[in-house]
Amino acid sequence: MSEEPTVVQGRAGAAGTLLLNRPRALNALDQGMIAALDAAIVALRDDPAVKLVILEGAGGRAFCAGGDVRRIRDLALAGDAAGVEAFFAGEYAVNAAIAGFPKPWISLIDGVCMGGGIGLSVHGDIRVVTEHAMLAMPETAIALFPDVGTSYVLPRLPGAMGRFLALTGARLRGAEAVEAGLATHFVPRERLPALRQALLAGETSALADFAEAVPPGAIAAQRPAIDRCFAADTLPAIQAALAAEGTQWAQAQAAILARMSPTSLAVTLELLRRGAELSLGDCLAMELALTRHVTRHPDFAEGVRAVLVDKDNQPRWAPPPADVGAFFAG
Repeated sequence: MSEEPTVVQGRAGAAGTLLLNRPRALNALDQGMIAALDAAIVALRDDPAVKLVILEGAGGRAFCAGGDVRRIRDLALAGDAAGVEAFFAGEYAVNAAIAGFPKPWISLIDGVCMGGGIGLSVHGDIRVVTEHAMLAMPETAIALFPDVGTSYVLPRLPGAMGRFLALTGARLRGAEAVEAGLATHFVPRERLPALRQALLAGETSALADFAEAVPPGAIAAQRPAIDRCFAADTLPAIQAALAAEGTQWAQAQAAILARMSPTSLAVTLELLRRGAELSLGDCLAMELALTRHVTRHPDFAEGVRAVLVDKDNQPRWAPPPADVGAFFAG
């Protein structure tokens, strides 16, 4: 009995359809999926009958939980630099291809969408979330950094929102993702099948009939404090601002930052500072170069161990570097 493909490509009406199909792994991306997506993007781009693309995740629990970082850790520990490079280079090429896709790229996000899942959706035209969606960039918890082109996206969110999301790995639930700027539309789960059928006719205008207005919620309420506390350029200044804020929310954010890799936090701040001035292509090239240094740093293997392998959530971080600029060299 042959296994099901991990990316299911189809045609329905005027739409090309893509289904991420590793539900047991929450549709996390492995190299086979990345290669399949790369090939599908070319085929859908060149098919004149395809007017738009609909991307979804199988299983009802996740759109895409990210990249297969446990595999990357194994490659890094084995000293397989070429294997690590191949994974990230392939993934980032897919991100760039989605950004340059000439037809509407529509992601229907109903469940977990983190890391690599953000990369598959945020560079497209339309990102629909349901009340069951959960979006996050949690890389600082495993001593990586916000990648998949988010060094371009996050600095361009309003105020200090991008810096807050990048450093804390904050989880945006449902309509909060629209408030923050990572999603474009909110559609309740019960209306998603009908929306999908309407989109198969090739008209993105159908979204207006299904999407609900997002009233100011938790993110809007936190925006002033986020901007006050996360606008600073250094981690000590952010920590000082949180201490001065003195609220329960600020104390919670300070506690979150205290659990993250100090090296990853420093790298992330510098990454977003540089990304604010670069094109998406240059950001992806910067991220790829950065992976070569970060995946060799002891914090990466330790962070993945603590969060995803042993799951003891007790990482032993190395001291932060005196000069974070060395991570960006070459």
